[in-house]
Amino acid sequence: MHIRQACAGDVSRIAEILVFNNRLNFFPIFKDEQFSFGEMQVVPIAQAYLSDSAALGGVYVYDDGLVRGFVQICGSEIKKLYVDPFFQNRGVGAELLDYALAQKHAAFLWALEKNVRALRFYQRHGFRLTQERVLEEGTTEYLVKLEH
Repeated sequence: MHIRQACAGDVSRIAEILVFNNRLNFFPIFKDEQFSFGEMQVVPIAQAYLSDSAALGGVYVYDDGLVRGFVQICGSEIKKLYVDPFFQNRGVGAELLDYALAQKHAAFLWALEKNVRALRFYQRHGFRLTQERVLEEGTTEYLVKLEH
């Protein structure tokens, strides 16, 4: 198992993975250049993690000598699960997801309805779509709930 609690030394890598995934996965859906390329920047995200002592409390990184991805868990909800695009399709996401389920007792998550690739990933790993869906705050796009 290559998963451990995130620490302050991981925040730049976490922020980088988050920004890169946002641009690849969400920009094509939202088409919001100002957010994806203006507001969504590595340094401010890293600083936000560092300035909030509790921010890394539910964050776990996949680290085999290099931080390749992370999962953020709050209670029984998976809030974020991202793998650096250069290391996807190598089992990193599956290991993070298995860790969240088995070790942290995660049971559900919300995913963007149009993020078909993510939905397929979660369904391959035993999640099922519920009938619940809500608008992503400030947008016209829906989030759907998946449960394990």
